[in-house]
Amino acid sequence: METGLNLLIVEDDALLAEAIGDYFSSKGWKTDVVMDGIQALDWFEQGNYQLILLDVMLPGKSGFEVCRRIREISDVAIFFITARVMEEDELNGYALGADDYVTKPFSLPILYAKAMAMMGRIRGENPARRMKKGDIEVDVRIHEVWVLGHQREIAPLDYEMLLFFMENPNRIFSREQLLIRFWGYDFDGNERVVDNHIKKLRKILDGSRCMIQTVRKTGYRMEVRP
Repeated sequence: METGLNLLIVEDDALLAEAIGDYFSSKGWKTDVVMDGIQALDWFEQGNYQLILLDVMLPGKSGFEVCRRIREISDVAIFFITARVMEEDELNGYALGADDYVTKPFSLPILYAKAMAMMGRIRGENPARRMKKGDIEVDVRIHEVWVLGHQREIAPLDYEMLLFFMENPNRIFSREQLLIRFWGYDFDGNERVVDNHIKKLRKILDGSRCMIQTVRKTGYRMEVRP
């Protein structure tokens, strides 16, 4: 039942880590377990993983910091696994580039199903290679965008931001979260850079049913009108 897939489990609860590892191993995965954030980065740099299951609360470095560091160099699938259920934590995880967020306690078969669905998308087993919201359509293979049936020119960073909003409709993201997601923690510029890119996106989406709204004193969200 060899899958050829490698999993890194970053979890300081030894019993939970063992249970996850045993379950994925029984399905043919090769699994490694580490219990702190510093080890996680060391193992990631030395390994070849297709999925990382990452706890938020870790000794050494937090899961958020580990995710940020990995996203600087890799698009490997990352699932946060945590007992923390605060919406702000969840949004921060997505803003940092996490692919999914699983809250303890959870079902191992469901976690595995989520993982395999993600692997299918990464391998291109899902034939749907276009994303559509309202009258906006994106071909994720060639990074082309159509609005109301017309192709629009779009810069690489604006494309990534548009895709992010389309993947998270109606979610509110603060300027800080967007800065972290697209410019990183070390960015020393002004938050207004986010506003400038939002203006560009609004111009691209003008006339469509997808609107990036300003949520006063909070941030931005994409609304898809019927």
